[in-house]
Amino acid sequence: MNREVPVWRSLLYVPVNVDRYVDKAHLRGADGIILDLEDSVTPSEKDNARKLIGAAAEKVSRNGADVLVRINRPLEIAIRDIEAAVSPRVKALKLPKVQSAEHVQLLAELVSEMEVRQGMEVGSTWLVPMVETADAFFQIEKIAKAHSRNFTVLLGGEDFALDVGFVPDPECYLYPKQQSLIAARAAGLTPMGLIGTVADYSDPEAYLNVVRHSAKFGFQGASCIHPANVQPLNEGFSPKQEEIDYARKVIEADAEASAAGRGSFELDGKMIDIPVVVRAQRLLARADKIAVREARGAAAIA
Repeated sequence: MNREVPVWRSLLYVPVNVDRYVDKAHLRGADGIILDLEDSVTPSEKDNARKLIGAAAEKVSRNGADVLVRINRPLEIAIRDIEAAVSPRVKALKLPKVQSAEHVQLLAELVSEMEVRQGMEVGSTWLVPMVETADAFFQIEKIAKAHSRNFTVLLGGEDFALDVGFVPDPECYLYPKQQSLIAARAAGLTPMGLIGTVADYSDPEAYLNVVRHSAKFGFQGASCIHPANVQPLNEGFSPKQEEIDYARKVIEADAEASAAGRGSFELDGKMIDIPVVVRAQRLLARADKIAVREARGAAAIA
């Protein structure tokens, strides 16, 4: 199927069984809300949490946010989560502790069966596999390419740091996060993540700097656990107006150069060739998609 690839600059985790968070999630401005069935829900509450997905999805999407659901592992629980989560209201499933391409393919098969049961078009639900162990890390390229449902492949920062044994700070994350980005790009997916930790929300300015630093590497969005991080994510993963203006200038100059039979040209004292033009085209296309998303959210609020 031909699916529109969503823009997810910010994905906010919300425990599906905590009403006060669910009730306010639509006001946070996130591009997507992750209804969590995993770490934020105790084992004794998981059966009840599944029953809340439908109503919670309707609440958190009131202002236009997409809805994702993070399921559990092991497989026995994952099956029940998928049965409860797949619906027209849910855009994607986050798959924790994925170990292999075959793991993704198995869960994707189950998702297809649930879509048929729900009367949905098969392939409607995106998957977001999360690599969280040292062993799975060396399968990350295969995991990224495992299925056409994959939106991205994520490095689960805190769990990965725990399994590998390093301190969860930006310096230690640099290599594995870059690998996740390259694996996503190699598979034609959207790179998501931060070169840092999602747990630190006490300093919004410092957090924004982490987001901007991550965007320079090529990441286009990330998840967060606190509403205070949503605005920095949206800002840091959006092209700045001056970048948009310059990209338009490049496109206009390229059109003039092409009409004159030139493949490269000078602009503002710099030589511009095909990679720079393509980068400008991609930036404008992303800016347009962000504008559409924000307009849709504004219309929903109105």
